Amino acid sequence: MANKAAATWRSVSGFLLPPLRLHRMSGASSRLCSSEKQKTIKMSASRPEPSSTHDWIGPPNPLSNLRPIVYRVSENESDLEKQLRKLRQETEDWNHVFWTRQNVSFSKEKEAFIISQLNAKGLTLHGEDGRRRSLSSEEMAVFYKSFLDKNRMRHADYNREWYRRNFTITLLMARIALNDFWRTVTERHRKKKNSTPTI
Repeated sequence: MANKAAATWRSVSGFLLPPLRLHRMSGASSRLCSSEKQKTIKMSASRPEPSSTHDWIGPPNPLSNLRPIVYRVSENESDLEKQLRKLRQETEDWNHVFWTRQNVSFSKEKEAFIISQLNAKGLTLHGEDGRRRSLSSEEMAVFYKSFLDKNRMRHADYNREWYRRNFTITLLMARIALNDFWRTVTERHRKKKNSTPTI
């Protein structure tokens, strides 16, 4: 089980990896939101431990369609780096909860719409041959427009929060890059100063 679970995660260390054959995790081991009111996310029991050198990227979640990420934890992680890592993980989890709820809601409402439209025509969901009936693209367009209109404010709120989080993440990354650059410059200057012969 451990080998199969490890095979589903990919290591990312700044280089493109050759494509791997990824296995789907079972519904029991995937991250699921147990109820609409509960904000906690159940993480996969087979998630690898954080590495000090690279991130781990898992297979797509069957409900949110997002790939879970385990972010690396540097050996000498600064407070700023820790803050960035935690914000990135919280953002990923928040994103997963939103898209899980949105996709489940979409599927349920779509199914209810199809059934109601077929019932209005005097048809059942399955024909005499046992095959599932479907609606035309024009009929489904009515549902898609209705769903988007009904969820317009939810999507607008999501987009605002997504941009706010990403802006904060970008600022933290810039501060870390600036700190690293400054540390490198001061270390070089110190080394150069110490290696200069005195007369």
